[in-house]
Amino acid sequence: MPDLNPLFPAILATHVTLAIALFVPSLLLPFTLRNRSVAPGAAAEPPGAFVSGLLWIQAHGTVVIGGGLAITGFAMIAVLGPRMLEQPWLLVSLAMYAATAVIAFVVQRPTLRRLQARDGIVTDADRAAWRERARRQRYIAYAITSAVGFIAFLMSTKPALW
Repeated sequence: MPDLNPLFPAILATHVTLAIALFVPSLLLPFTLRNRSVAPGAAAEPPGAFVSGLLWIQAHGTVVIGGGLAITGFAMIAVLGPRMLEQPWLLVSLAMYAATAVIAFVVQRPTLRRLQARDGIVTDADRAAWRERARRQRYIAYAITSAVGFIAFLMSTKPALW
């Protein structure tokens, strides 16, 4: 096997970039939902280029990004050795990342798709329910952002947890 040590900075930078890119749509899309688009008689505006890009990444890019994450993760283990996985801060970070990924992909993605579609909004009760679901998605985005910040804190400080 070739020596990957000289490539480690590039592998690490790619891994971190992909890890963040995987969550960017889940972090930003809830804030693109506009209440005025569900007002009586209002037609939903088509999303702009940036939002369309986020929607495309969320719908089609996650497999590619996830595959890249797996490849760069295994490359980092190959460079640093399996003892790296014995670090408590890394295990907590990986568990937090896994939990955040489950929340983002099992809870948030399907709900965001339904909210973006804006189907079946006819009555004031439908509009109020849509607004409440949109608010809930923003709270989930705040939680995901907090988790990503906590992971970054663990990765940068590498505390002795046990």
